[in-house]
Amino acid sequence: MSKAQSAVSVAAAAKSTHPSASTDMCPGLVWAIRFSADGTTEELTESTLPSSARGHTAEEGWLWVHLNLTDARAALFMRAHLKDLPKAAVDLLSSVGDHQQLHADDACIYGVFADLVYRLEGLTDELGLLHFVATEKLLATGRREGLHSTEAVRKAVQAGQNPRNHVGLLESIFIQVTSGVEDKSVALSDELDQIEERLIVDVSADIPKRLAECRRLAVRLHRLLATQRSVIARFEQNTWQTTGKAHDLKTSHIAQRLDGLDHEMVALRDRAHLLQEEVSLRMTDQTNRNLQLLTIVTTVFLPAGVISSIFGMNAGGLPLVNDKSGFIVTMFLLVGASGLVFWLLKRFGMLRR
Repeated sequence: MSKAQSAVSVAAAAKSTHPSASTDMCPGLVWAIRFSADGTTEELTESTLPSSARGHTAEEGWLWVHLNLTDARAALFMRAHLKDLPKAAVDLLSSVGDHQQLHADDACIYGVFADLVYRLEGLTDELGLLHFVATEKLLATGRREGLHSTEAVRKAVQAGQNPRNHVGLLESIFIQVTSGVEDKSVALSDELDQIEERLIVDVSADIPKRLAECRRLAVRLHRLLATQRSVIARFEQNTWQTTGKAHDLKTSHIAQRLDGLDHEMVALRDRAHLLQEEVSLRMTDQTNRNLQLLTIVTTVFLPAGVISSIFGMNAGGLPLVNDKSGFIVTMFLLVGASGLVFWLLKRFGMLRR
């Protein structure tokens, strides 16, 4: 049995050993889809998975098995039934590393790609990792959180958009990764438009927080895209060393799409940075105005404070102590001194805004 045929045992070997098993047949199974040679698809369950990898010939098609790697049994199961594949590929499929990578040898393509997390409420700003191994007979993918790319490709397959082979399915997944980033790019641009329009009128209290979130997302997505571009570039340089059909993955159009998206993301990041600087200048200007107002008020009332302090001294010989009109005279002095200071400030242009 070839390496490609034995790889299918990730979805079937347990059943051939334990025909009555159900929950332990393929631990962590999220879905399994069989693609027939005539272009039809069939979504399988643990009870309908092929009973033997040996009987699953090229004429019968190939499998896409998607696993939940949070189930610790899934990693043990894959290590037990993918022994004929390179150890590095099996280890990477079940690893917990956070580094994106893409490799190929004569038997398979394997690697890790980052993607946006997909939840019931829709696309989120969080990033997750997709682990995968692709042979001529099997595409095994795994994730620890729901991902946009795999969900989108599965829905497309259910709608009748079937890939030509395992490589075509893997390319579709990569393209959906960029589609998710494109959706976030559009949403990010719209958010910055709204913030900019609001900023023309006034700096509301929520704008700094919204800008910080936009810039943080733009930085994270730029880092994701830049890393993926680098990973694909290294993959294209290294594939000439392999001869197997399993690595026949066309990545030039994906690289071009990533390059264009990255330029857009850099522009959005810089735009968010410029808006943050404008908000900072506006807030600094407002703070300076408040300090100016506080300084003017303090200066205007400084003479009044000095006069009141003098008349509050507990010392003999203070004027107006025995004068019945002393309070009125003192108030006129206080108001007059403050008014004089205010007039002087205005006279010398210190009250101009």
